[in-house]
Amino acid sequence: MPEHPLPTAPDEDRTLSPHTGYTRAHWEATGDRLLTAALRYATPGHALIDLPGPPSQSGVRSDGLEGFARTFLLAAFRTAGASGKDPHGFLERYTAGVARGTRTPGRDDAESWPEIGHHGIQGQPMVESASVALALRLTTPWTWDTLPAADQDRVEQWLRGALRHTPAPNNWYLFPLTVAGFLESVGRGDAETRGAIDRGLGLLDGWYQGQGWYSDGDGRSFDHYNGWALHFYPLLHAHLTGDRALLDRLGPRLREFLEGFALLFDANGAPIHHGRSLTYRFAAVTAVALGALTGETPLDPGVTRRILSGGLRHFADRGAPTADGLLGLGWYGPHEATLQRYSGPGSPYWASKGFLSLLIPAEDPVWTATEGRAPVEGADRVLALPSPGLLVQTTGADGLARLHNHGSYKLDSREPERAPGNPLYARLAYSTRTGPTSAANASDNHVALSARGMRSARVRIHPLGAGRDWLASWHRPVFPVGGPVLPSARIESLTLARGRLELRVHRTVGVPVGTPVHHSGWAVAVPPGTVPEVEQGAEVRLDGAEVTSQLVGLYGWETPCVVRAPQGTAYGAWALLPELTGTVGEGGEGTVFVALASLTGEAGAAPIAGQVGAGAGAGVGVGVGVGVEVSGLVVAVRWGDGGRTVVDFGAGGAGGLSVTEESA
Repeated sequence: MPEHPLPTAPDEDRTLSPHTGYTRAHWEATGDRLLTAALRYATPGHALIDLPGPPSQSGVRSDGLEGFARTFLLAAFRTAGASGKDPHGFLERYTAGVARGTRTPGRDDAESWPEIGHHGIQGQPMVESASVALALRLTTPWTWDTLPAADQDRVEQWLRGALRHTPAPNNWYLFPLTVAGFLESVGRGDAETRGAIDRGLGLLDGWYQGQGWYSDGDGRSFDHYNGWALHFYPLLHAHLTGDRALLDRLGPRLREFLEGFALLFDANGAPIHHGRSLTYRFAAVTAVALGALTGETPLDPGVTRRILSGGLRHFADRGAPTADGLLGLGWYGPHEATLQRYSGPGSPYWASKGFLSLLIPAEDPVWTATEGRAPVEGADRVLALPSPGLLVQTTGADGLARLHNHGSYKLDSREPERAPGNPLYARLAYSTRTGPTSAANASDNHVALSARGMRSARVRIHPLGAGRDWLASWHRPVFPVGGPVLPSARIESLTLARGRLELRVHRTVGVPVGTPVHHSGWAVAVPPGTVPEVEQGAEVRLDGAEVTSQLVGLYGWETPCVVRAPQGTAYGAWALLPELTGTVGEGGEGTVFVALASLTGEAGAAPIAGQVGAGAGAGVGVGVGVGVEVSGLVVAVRWGDGGRTVVDFGAGGAGGLSVTEESA
């Protein structure tokens, strides 16, 4: 196939889009560029797209199908959004590939697709079948309808493999639903397809936890899959089907979800860096586009486009796609810790889901209204989401979003807790400008016990309480295999957010006296080989290129220090993080530790600590001053504006917690 030049982007439009400069034409050009680049790696019959990069655990053949299916979905959004106009001839090649790949499935040749199997190594084709089916559904007049009857029969037979094998016990059940929805849309429905749809919708209802959030299967796994899978597949199916009852059932959930989720995009366009599969990048905007497409959104059209285009441009300006038009494995550039075992060269192309925005008609106000401010650019916000156990904190001065985690973990009810845990779920906090350190390095935003030279992990997180601006949880400290086992130990943690400040209170229970306890703050990425000057006294302050991380011990903490993370984060190849160390004291009710943390993008950020004492009643200067007093399990904080917060870990007996707040 001759190599086609990559399409160029149109000029910015700062009148229509004063914040990003992007218009619908930029989305179309970006889609064309991604497809042109990817199709250079197609096999001669177009059935597989073997993108460069290390293979996934599913193998090269499955990876080739993944590259095909996920870019086919992009081609479908691009052409369906243009009412079938396809000047680059993308659909012709994908239609040929569908026919060729399903001619002899499972055969070891240059073009045949792998057969769909049960969840496991043979299960990855089930994931890709959903993209193939959805792409065919969106482009039926220009793809499916052009296939001879025999080819249609073979495609159907391959797709039905998704209905006849067992998915993973999570969002995978929505892949057969999507396949079944397509088959029914082309008159090939039956009891098998209806069963797959009803099963998926039934499980979805069981996973719904409230406030617009679904758990990704059994347990409490809350992350970006909530938007780009759990809302996406069933609600888009309802929209395409025109099922009013289903739209009325699922739509309000998406609307409520977006009320909080829209706050998790930085003023610079970045999504929150939390959860797995982050190499899908701007797929994070999928739910925002879905809300506009279905009318189930609380966002004004100009605000919707700001989030959509901000997310796309954020990565485009930082090297994803690359100069040759490809989406590589990583975040901006390559970043191994961002990846999962199932990640292969085609995996990043689930970013295609963000191009759902092109199904919004060109004349819709989402594309014609003047671009608005991002929700994060308004007044400072703190939003507690008790259902998923997440606390959203945003600051308008720097446009930065933070997510405090007191309820999300990637573990179902049958799995044992194992250290070191997953850094993309286990940390106390995440943001739009920092990423977690790797499991092999010191942990950022973490509280841990130390014993036998090992540090404990936070794995399964149990919600403990919630209020207007705070959330709390507890976990059992888990050590690596061969390490100590403390069956009666638990650590209770509370985060209360105010402006850019984070009050972090921890209580150890059932932990041996004298055990060291460590608490870390936000990790700051710095250029490789650079060791910045660190302000370290009562407060540890780290200044990075985009953010400043500060951490101060208010009570119980004895020693501040700076820890290196040489594997870095997704935001830089090398990182530093502040850390405090204390010791578990006497007393059967446990030991309380209090700290104040801050992450800010404001230049010249004021210190959050003045003179700090060592015991109860220690004074702390934060702006006009903050004071803290601790008596047993009761922590009283006096804020600079005269307000007062009292945290009582002994309320109501064991495991009890109460928080009272008084205005100035």
